[in-house]
Amino acid sequence: MSFISYLINGLSLGSVYAIIALGYTMVYGIAKMLNFAHGDVIMIGAYTALISMTQLGVPVLPAILIAVVVCTVLGVVIERIAYKPLRNASSSLAVLITAIGVSYLLQNIALLVFGANTQTFPSVVKWSGLSLAGGQLKISGVTIVTIAACIVIMIVLTLFVQKSKPGQAMRAVSEDRGAAQLMGINVNGTIALTFAIGSALAAVAGVLLCSAYPSLDPYTGAMPGIKAFVAAVFGGIGSISGAFVGGILLGVIEILGRAYISSQMADALVFAVLIIVLLVKPTGILGKKIQEKV
Repeated sequence: MSFISYLINGLSLGSVYAIIALGYTMVYGIAKMLNFAHGDVIMIGAYTALISMTQLGVPVLPAILIAVVVCTVLGVVIERIAYKPLRNASSSLAVLITAIGVSYLLQNIALLVFGANTQTFPSVVKWSGLSLAGGQLKISGVTIVTIAACIVIMIVLTLFVQKSKPGQAMRAVSEDRGAAQLMGINVNGTIALTFAIGSALAAVAGVLLCSAYPSLDPYTGAMPGIKAFVAAVFGGIGSISGAFVGGILLGVIEILGRAYISSQMADALVFAVLIIVLLVKPTGILGKKIQEKV
């Protein structure tokens, strides 16, 4: 039963990684850039929900909605101010350095506003969960809600990208930005929408992460953000299904590594597995090789 319990916990953690990785993979797939400030948007979303619930007395669901709105606006503002001016930069390194700078900016703003002390995050799921196998296997309500939320988000996002007009515009911009613009697609608006969706998902992931691991500080989003990026690369960055698969596998590997190998070596194991996968399949598990046009 212990293995099944570890596996379920891995699925829960992997679901959080997958939700965060969806933001990474959408931005990269459409804007062809890595938003390393994404992990800090998670932290902002968690703080917004925490303040809404504890200081303003807002119920759980409206508090989550407020966090989603705040992070959505934040994502659009970051894209418009920090990334849009560099969209046609001769070197992609400029965008990468800017993303790292935005990350440190958000962390230091959070330090000034919220302080460096770790705060306890209240659980947003009041359901105690399920007890199976005569009480030998217990699954918390947060775990069930997290896994279910991840599946629903992935399905809705996939349908949105494949069936809706904004989704088709995203796919067109991803294929060829210049041709999409000639066809009348608003490239700037499409990229801004991508950042908005990714940041909204970051808010949801932040709330779920802090509900499962109830502590919050200005650096809370840093390591989950890096691991979610690893998950996106692991599954095949630019692929929604790849982000989902990569996040789930990464969470399971991390939890099983902590349980059966070493809690101190769990993070190293995650990155070691990534290296091995990329050596075997550089595009990731579900990634496709892209032919460069000359």
